[in-house]
Amino acid sequence: MSPTPSAPQEGVRTRGVARTSPGATCATPAGRTRWRRSAAPGLAALLSMGAYCLALAAHGGYPFGPRSRAVNDLGNQFVPFHARLWDLLHGTAHGDLFFNWGSGYGVPFLADFVTYLMNPFSVLVGVFPRALVDLPVFLVTLLSIGLGAALMTVLLGRLRPGPGGPRALLAVGYGLCAWVLNDGAADPMWMWGLVSLPLLGIAADWCLRRVRWVTGTLLVALAWAGNFYTAAMATLATGLVLAVRLLVDDGDDAAVAARAGGRRRAAGRAAAMAAVGIALAAPVLTVTLKASRASQPPPPAVYGGRPPLLDQLAQLLPGGHGAVPAPNIFVGVPALLLVAAFPFVRAVPARVRIGWSLLAAGIGASLVWKPTILLWHGLALPNGSPYRAAFVLSGVLVMIAWLALAHRPRPRELAAGAGLVAVLLWCCRDRSAVSGPTWIVVAGGGAVVLAALLAPARLRARPLGRAAVTAVLVCATTLTAAYTAFAVAAARDGIPWFQPKLTLTEGALATRRGLAARDDWPRSRTDPGPHEFADNDPLLLGGEGGAYYSSYVPAATARTLHGLGAGWYIRGRHTLSFEDPVGRALMGVSSAQVQPVAGGPRGSYSVWRGPAAPLLTVRRGPLPGPGTGPDTVFARQERLLGARVYEVPRLVPGAGPPPERAPGGWVLPDRRQPTAPPGAVAPQAGGTVFTARCTPGGEALWYAPWFAGEVGGPGTTTQAVGRWDVTAGPLRRLGTVPADGTVPVRFAGEGRQYVPERAVGCLPPGRLAAALRALEGPVRLTAGGHGLTARVRPGAAGTAVLALPAVSGWGCSVDGGPVRAPGTFGGLMTVPLEPGAARLSCAYTPPGLAAGVAVSGAGVLAVGAVAKVGAVRRRRPRPTPPGRPNSAFHQDL
Repeated sequence: MSPTPSAPQEGVRTRGVARTSPGATCATPAGRTRWRRSAAPGLAALLSMGAYCLALAAHGGYPFGPRSRAVNDLGNQFVPFHARLWDLLHGTAHGDLFFNWGSGYGVPFLADFVTYLMNPFSVLVGVFPRALVDLPVFLVTLLSIGLGAALMTVLLGRLRPGPGGPRALLAVGYGLCAWVLNDGAADPMWMWGLVSLPLLGIAADWCLRRVRWVTGTLLVALAWAGNFYTAAMATLATGLVLAVRLLVDDGDDAAVAARAGGRRRAAGRAAAMAAVGIALAAPVLTVTLKASRASQPPPPAVYGGRPPLLDQLAQLLPGGHGAVPAPNIFVGVPALLLVAAFPFVRAVPARVRIGWSLLAAGIGASLVWKPTILLWHGLALPNGSPYRAAFVLSGVLVMIAWLALAHRPRPRELAAGAGLVAVLLWCCRDRSAVSGPTWIVVAGGGAVVLAALLAPARLRARPLGRAAVTAVLVCATTLTAAYTAFAVAAARDGIPWFQPKLTLTEGALATRRGLAARDDWPRSRTDPGPHEFADNDPLLLGGEGGAYYSSYVPAATARTLHGLGAGWYIRGRHTLSFEDPVGRALMGVSSAQVQPVAGGPRGSYSVWRGPAAPLLTVRRGPLPGPGTGPDTVFARQERLLGARVYEVPRLVPGAGPPPERAPGGWVLPDRRQPTAPPGAVAPQAGGTVFTARCTPGGEALWYAPWFAGEVGGPGTTTQAVGRWDVTAGPLRRLGTVPADGTVPVRFAGEGRQYVPERAVGCLPPGRLAAALRALEGPVRLTAGGHGLTARVRPGAAGTAVLALPAVSGWGCSVDGGPVRAPGTFGGLMTVPLEPGAARLSCAYTPPGLAAGVAVSGAGVLAVGAVAKVGAVRRRRPRPTPPGRPNSAFHQDL
């Protein structure tokens, strides 16, 4: 298991000449050499995936137990997005890669696809039944772990030759590093970053050796296409590693690079490879950049500052999950011991030790300094963890561990490293990241690994002894990695927001079947309703709802729906469906699930049915402008509807603590007692009661989007969770107007809450139905893929109004005329109709796609030109250098 003292470099080429060490490839037959070369990456993949599965089985996690993995965004975004991918692959989706008709009442989709679904393993979802979509999502994570570990095994051999077994064991620590267990495992698209780092490292190594430029460029493109977010981090880290190798490496590679034209030539090849590779993946970048600029901005992210140094260092110790936010960087027990021993390994030249140590320290410092945090994350501070780039430091630590092991550290050097680990463990004993499992893994597992590394040479010289040492190292590495993964999962169970979503449970499947039975698209929409299964219920269950949770929710969509009375979360990056009859009618919703059935099984919901406007209505004559009265949600809905349907009385304060007058409304008194601790509510404070006058028998609704507290009306009580600019409550039902026409409404909120003066609107019986009957719909409407066509009755000039939020990218034509961008009316899309117009068609093209395809085409031409020049050069006869046979050049991966 120990590497040879000074194994020669394999397959170094300069100016087309092969440089192979004597006997490098003739010790064993060629077939056996190839088998051994592929066995080590395969071993790393199997051990890392096996350890992860063992941890999940011990924890009872899916698919080995009843605990769901669908926590946080995995359940709310990524499982539903993969369900959407299944629909696309099987031709059952409402829409295509360009546009999604099912979410947010119609939203662009290509940016979401390339961000969330471009991990190549995601296509496995199409192989499984849709009801089992959780399983292929799990396989995306599992297979990314295995492939990342396998490629890291290969990369380590490129850094310095040595036996595959030790490289595979160190790569297991990379495949199950802290970043994977804490950050990446719940984000399938990020897991491609675990693959990208060694993939780009191999491509950079080819630049150093001046071989395979075209293939390396394709690897860069593959990394960036799979997930551009983590690929950018991996590219930056690979550039730093290449710089260190060029400056301080003692291998033949650097010497050859220097003799062949110096470091600048190798750096130039790498820069050109990166530029052209990224150009090949340009549509991914241009489309997402345009979509990001058009999206609803997130709440401002705040960086809490650098964590204490001991909390950062404690993250090097496997087995724990820290309560203090810090980069997750541990890489397993064997790598930890060898990284600690690296500064003491005298066989490694001092400049190499200094260069790599400074690289690791510099990356570690950059992960917690705000300016460099921005650099790692594309100049945008993440809203979640600011340490998403931590996997690159884990990869560098594994590289350092291999450099230490490949130089055969002496017992005293290993002992010094073990002592350093012991000091670190003792100094960090009180940190939240150090718990009982940490002591078991580091102290117990570390002792076993150290004993195996210190096994006497006489024991390793014997076949049985060598097998025993190998078995001990394999078992210690695998079991400590599995126990670490188990401990992290168990620690996360205590975090409240890690409660899993329901996703595709039996209740969700029953709901999906009910939606499919009622679906009437595109004549009307069927809304899956209350968002109980996931924040992206329409993607998960089907139908055509208003819910959409994505980083690319268009600002135009979020603001339009909010302005018409729909709710939102996360400052509009998670839109909700309408809950009022007029809002549903405006968006063409004829059927919606509204609330769970009281006393019924989980997943059973009552269904609302009501009249709905056509998805396209023709308004003859000019569209109405803004009214002269107060700009309320009721007035905005009436303007789009084209009819007066509401009674909107002023609120009059009644019983309870008197409110204070404020511009356009009232401010409620603070219900907390002056002497009470924060959060305590005075027991005698029951809220302030307002009254309003409406026509008896009508439906009363209330709208105070930023109110948080309890709202009670005639027969109903609602809990509101509004929060200014972040969480907006929807227009909701208050109850039926009593026979005397007096509508009491009680607002009971903590703190000084604002209540609009016209927070209540009443919908008298029959008015909405009459307004909907007056609307003119199309003769025929078809919607599919990323376009729609409609035939309308020829008549006077007017405007076609579509129940579709107006976002950039649409182009429409009337009667085959020129394609023009549509207009907007109250945030919805409009197309002007000339007298006698009978047919209109609209199609959506993602902004930025054309530019990305053009750049990608230029990249293809560059790669083709280089490949052609290379082919011509290879056909030319080359003189054989003196004293060197003209033998075939041996290249490994």
